[in-house]
Amino acid sequence: MLISDICGHPYVKAERRRRLLPQLIGRSEGSIEFKHQNISAVLLGLGQPWIDGYKPASQFQSSLVDAVIRRLDMRPGWPTPKSDSSQLGDRRPRMDDSASTLWIGPAPSFSNAPPPVSPVAMDLIARKYDVAGRDARNRALGRAGEEIVINYERAILRANSRRDLAERVRWIAVEDGDGAGYDIASFEPDGSPRLIEVKTTNGWERTPFHITRTELAAADANRDAWQLIRIWNLARSPKAFSIRPPLDAHVQLTPTSFLATL
Repeated sequence: MLISDICGHPYVKAERRRRLLPQLIGRSEGSIEFKHQNISAVLLGLGQPWIDGYKPASQFQSSLVDAVIRRLDMRPGWPTPKSDSSQLGDRRPRMDDSASTLWIGPAPSFSNAPPPVSPVAMDLIARKYDVAGRDARNRALGRAGEEIVINYERAILRANSRRDLAERVRWIAVEDGDGAGYDIASFEPDGSPRLIEVKTTNGWERTPFHITRTELAAADANRDAWQLIRIWNLARSPKAFSIRPPLDAHVQLTPTSFLATL
């Protein structure tokens, strides 16, 4: 159902539930619907999209998380705009279209974006299953987000009659490789630099992400130019928010690994 939902293929939830009834002895249709809501909550915690018609509901068993993880592991890298054309079909976002419609808003807070379920439960799932690490290792996901942002930057400059600057925007992560502390070198319409680090997820706006020591150093050394653009909900309709240094004013930075020397 989730794949059909992302692809825009019609289906009837009630029919799907009724087809499950003979296989689940003692279960009512209502309990099956609630279990689907539990699955949505798990997907939310894992930084994945979920079916809009099944509002996330907490109070699920840990075994359900393991079952969803096993299912996701069968489809590594999904769903990104270029991950599985046979499943995502014509609904895959086109990068040039995404650039013209991308909305970059403020970072989420409890006042402007209250969590749909307990943030404590979501945090426990994210930490135990390293949701941020999964996103960071998904190269197709990261590249798709960077491509949206670089096209967005060029479109904004062209709209401000700065085609000269649009032609000079560089995709640093592709042209020079990782290590600069940012993915894209762009410009403000007045010509001042914009150094952009892109973090991408298929999940909701509160999905945690990894940030490296190099990126933190680049942010601190270039406070007027550096910014982080967080793309979320990539598989359906990409949205984004931006945060600027100092990062610890916007996010809680938690050490996740240490260098050991003898």
